Amino acid sequence: MTALRSRANLSAQDRGASSTPPLAAKDTPPKSISKPTAYESDPDEGPSRLSLLDVLRVLGGLFLLSSSLSYFITGDSILWGYRPAITRPARIKAWLHGPYDLTDAQLLIYNGSDPSLPILVAVNGTIYDVSASPHFYGPGGSYSFFAGRDATRSFVTGCFDTDLNGDLRGVEEMFMPVEEEAGRELTREERRERKLKRERERRVARKKVDEAVRGWERLFDGGKDGKYFLVGKVDRGPGSGWEGWGDVKELCQKAREGRPRRTAEEVG
Repeated sequence: MTALRSRANLSAQDRGASSTPPLAAKDTPPKSISKPTAYESDPDEGPSRLSLLDVLRVLGGLFLLSSSLSYFITGDSILWGYRPAITRPARIKAWLHGPYDLTDAQLLIYNGSDPSLPILVAVNGTIYDVSASPHFYGPGGSYSFFAGRDATRSFVTGCFDTDLNGDLRGVEEMFMPVEEEAGRELTREERRERKLKRERERRVARKKVDEAVRGWERLFDGGKDGKYFLVGKVDRGPGSGWEGWGDVKELCQKAREGRPRRTAEEVG
């Protein structure tokens, strides 16, 4: 009987222990969740966004780096050789003045002798400002004879002592061969062939003159970034006092000596 009561008491204790419910999961005290500070990104929201100030700082750093490299490589420019018009006082002054429409006589004043005036040259009737190079085109400069005039003929012939004018008539002859005497009378067919050949050669020679003139125009018209620039036209219209170039001039000695030569038998 005693043994039975002991087993009964143990069974009652076990039932009492099993009736105690375990601690529910929801009763577990929650862990504290720290909020992200202003300098940390929320992992649930992705990386923090760059502000406008950050973008400006990056761009400023890139500009400083590019400027430093430009000055190191070019030696005189922080913009890789680009010089906007605002950095060129001569351009601003010319823009404020407006176009220069000058006669040949008026153009002579702009030869650099008056420091208050720009230095101008003309090529084929177009006027360019070359004030950026007074050591070349100003008084005492190596090309001062170009200043204040249209010297297109000399640009082509190379005769800077006799051809300082804009008369291009007959200049194409310097590119045409000189035919030596054949020592015999040419046949009718040979004369006809020589005439046709001369006409073809003259067309080619005129193209060479045009190419030479355009080369000088490109030199003086440097565009918006060039140190020389176009400012006007030479006025040779009615009322300007223009009377033409007069008689057709002979080629200067240098141009004559540079002409190619061939005999009449080489016409074919």
